[in-house]
Amino acid sequence: MTGPEPAHRLAHGTAIAIEGRAILLRGPPGAGKSDLALRLIDGGARLVADDQAELWRVGDQILVRAPTTITGLIEVRGLGILPIDALEEAPLALVVDLVSSGEVERLPEERTEEVLGLVIPLIALAPFEASAAAKLRLALRHFGPDSKA
Repeated sequence: MTGPEPAHRLAHGTAIAIEGRAILLRGPPGAGKSDLALRLIDGGARLVADDQAELWRVGDQILVRAPTTITGLIEVRGLGILPIDALEEAPLALVVDLVSSGEVERLPEERTEEVLGLVIPLIALAPFEASAAAKLRLALRHFGPDSKA
């Protein structure tokens, strides 16, 4: 017999927020999480958490925030771990698995993932493509609260 779903968990990934909605970027070390996050931040997004993200269920949403020890820090390959203005927390709107370009389906079925008992949209994305940041912004709009998705 299993117990109730935990109200929080730690995820390996980088979270950024666009217009107050968080995107969790997942992938193995070197997959491009921080690199893509940095490009999004350069375009106006805000860092929430780099490398590890705390996920908390509050009612009908999942909040994302950085563990206290890494709040406001981002690893920039070639420069080190640097301070950056970060959001304290944001509601999770999208989960993104970073994969090689050959693994991205041309016309994928819409996918979701259950996170702490709530269903969150999930996409696969090649992070080093020039269009990766634009694709994420478009996906966030597509799966937004006013979409028909």
